[in-house]
Amino acid sequence: MKKITLYFMLLVSFASMSQTNKELSKHYQAFYLQMKKQGDVRGVINALTHLNVLEPNEARTDTLAYFYSNAGQHVQAINLLGTEKDTKASNLAVEVKARSLKALNQPQLAVQQFDIMFGRKPDIYIAYDLVDLNLQIGKTVEAQTYIKYGLENAKDEDMLPFYEANPPYQVPLKAAFKYQEGLLKYNENKDNVDQAIKLIDEAIVMAPNFKLAKQIRELLLNQKELNLQEKPKASTEKE
Repeated sequence: MKKITLYFMLLVSFASMSQTNKELSKHYQAFYLQMKKQGDVRGVINALTHLNVLEPNEARTDTLAYFYSNAGQHVQAINLLGTEKDTKASNLAVEVKARSLKALNQPQLAVQQFDIMFGRKPDIYIAYDLVDLNLQIGKTVEAQTYIKYGLENAKDEDMLPFYEANPPYQVPLKAAFKYQEGLLKYNENKDNVDQAIKLIDEAIVMAPNFKLAKQIRELLLNQKELNLQEKPKASTEKE
C-alpha cells in the first residue's frame, strides 16, 4: 500500500512540475516577444536563456548565440556554440561562430567557419574575410584563391566599410582586394616590396580615400629604404 501511495505521489509531483514548466515556458515566450518588440536585447537574452533551460532546443540556442554576438558578447556566444568545425551546423550557428571567433582574434578557428559559409554560398564579402584571415595565419595559396575570386566577381558598386578611422569610411571592394593582393605579394617574399607597393598604388587610384592602404604604403616605403641601407653593409661584411 505504501508503494502505491508513493508511486501516486510521484505521478502527481511530475504532473505538477510538467504543468509548471508549461506555464513558465508560456510566460517566457510572451516575455521574449515583448522584449523583442521593445528592442531590449538584454531582456531577449534573458528570456531565451530561461526558455532554453526549460525546453532545450538547438534552434533556440543558435538564436541566443546570435543575440549575444550582436551585443558584442562574443565569448558568451562561443561558450554556447563551441569552436568546432561542424559542417552539419545551421547557417546561423556557423555565421555566429565565424564572426565571434574573428572578433576574438582567433583567425585559425574563424577561417574554418568562414570556409563552411563560403562553401554553402560563395560571396565576395565572405571571400574578403577569408583573404584577411588566411593572410594572418600565413596561408598565402588560399588567400590568393579568394583574391582572384573577389577581383573577378566584385562589381564597381560593391563597397567595403573600414571602421578603424575616425570618421569611418568605405572603399570599392575591388580596391580592397587589390590592396590585399599587395599584402599577399609582400608576405610571399619580403623582396617583393616594389611589386607590393605597385599593387597598393593601384588600390589607391581606385579609392583615393583609402587611408589604410596609404598607411601600409608608407610602411612599405620605409621598409624599402631600410633594405637599401642594409645592402651596402652586407656587401662590406662579405669583403
